[in-house]
Amino acid sequence: MNRADAEILWEAASVLARDAAKVSGARDPAIPSLPPLLFFTDPDRTPRPWETAARLPVGSGVVFRHFGRADARETGLRLREATRSRDGLLLIGRDAELAEAVGADGVHLPERALDEAAGLAAIRPGWIVTGAAHARAMLGTPGLDALILSPVFAAGGASADRPALGLTSFASWVEAAPCPVYALGGIGAGNARSLIGSGACGLAGVSAIQAAFGPD
Repeated sequence: MNRADAEILWEAASVLARDAAKVSGARDPAIPSLPPLLFFTDPDRTPRPWETAARLPVGSGVVFRHFGRADARETGLRLREATRSRDGLLLIGRDAELAEAVGADGVHLPERALDEAAGLAAIRPGWIVTGAAHARAMLGTPGLDALILSPVFAAGGASADRPALGLTSFASWVEAAPCPVYALGGIGAGNARSLIGSGACGLAGVSAIQAAFGPD
C-alpha cells in the first residue's frame, strides 16, 4: 500500500462526491449511495482483487469484471465479503445472474451493452446500474444511475488506443450527462486533484487504485 497516493486519491474522490451531492440533492433511500471511489478489477492487472478491496477506504466501491473466468463465482463471493467488511458497494460487470448469486448491489455495463440498462433498472429497482461511455452520444442512455467516462487522461489497458478527453472536454460531457459521472482513465495521485471542479461525482481506476491500496 502506498499511503501517500492512497490519501490523495481518497481526498480528491471525497471532495468530488461532496460537491456532486450538493448539486444533485438526495437520492432514493432504497438505493445504495454512490461511492466516491470505484475500483475496477481486471483478471490480468488485479489477480487477487479481494485483497485490495479489503484495504479500500470505508464506503468505497468495487466493479468486478470477470470476463468469463471459471473462478468468477468464487472471486465474486470473496469480493462481497471484502466490500461488506468496508461498508462498500459491489457491482458485477454485465452479469446479472452472478450479481444475484453473490448478493451484489447491482451491475456495470460496458458501452456496447448500455441498451440493457433500462430493462435491468425496471426488473431490479433496488440495484445500482452503471455504464461505461466513450462517446458523447451515449450520455443520454436511460436506466443508468451513473456513467463512467473514459479515458480522461492517456491510459493503458483497454483504453490505450482511445484519445484522452482532457479536462475541458470531460467537464463538458459531465455537464451534458443526465446522471452522475465518474472519471476513469490515466488518473493517479499526480493528477487526481485536477479533477476537482469538473463536476464528476468520484474517481474510478484499475492500476492506480491497485498500486495505492493493494498489498505490498
